[in-house]
Amino acid sequence: MSIIITADDIRERLAGTTKPDDLLAVDFTHMGARMPGRVVDRLKPRLRAAGVLIPVVDRPETPSILLTKRSKDLRHHAGQVSFPGGVMESDDEDIVATALRETHEEVGIAPGYIDVAGYLQPIATITGYAVTCVIGIVDHPVEWEADPLEVDEIFEVPLPFLLDEANMEVTEGEFEGVRLPVASFHYEEHRIWGATAGMLVRFIKLLIKPI
Repeated sequence: MSIIITADDIRERLAGTTKPDDLLAVDFTHMGARMPGRVVDRLKPRLRAAGVLIPVVDRPETPSILLTKRSKDLRHHAGQVSFPGGVMESDDEDIVATALRETHEEVGIAPGYIDVAGYLQPIATITGYAVTCVIGIVDHPVEWEADPLEVDEIFEVPLPFLLDEANMEVTEGEFEGVRLPVASFHYEEHRIWGATAGMLVRFIKLLIKPI
């Protein structure tokens, strides 16, 4: 049976989340498993604050999650599926401003169309970023346009698909000699994995927790 969650349900479930005070205070875990100690030691001194938006498109039939396929010409995570986002800049008021600015730049959705509903606490990526996920409800209908320098494709995944645990594959991968769980979702021709899948798993856990 599909789990039905509306945009208002999402707002209610995320109401208790708060914007992190320390953007670099990450727990260095992935899918509940601790990153190797030598990786933590290497990442800690060079972490940079970054923000991404998890855009929840408030469609009449069911909410969906907007994702992008990154350009193959980018330096980091080229060709992978990700959320719109990037590094915090000096003139960003806060991490929310970072996520909204990057979303506008990458997919053309202006901040005025986005209602910030909540947050995930910062997580570390192996490329040296401390990423705060900002969850935003996007008004429907809204138009978007990909920045061709950063984004090859924009697509949506229905929220019920992601909430159905049968659609999440969890395997084990070896990272610097340590076995870690790896989540992935396969939707149509897209494979969602790595840090993006880990963020989705954390988001889903918040949505299905008892109120």
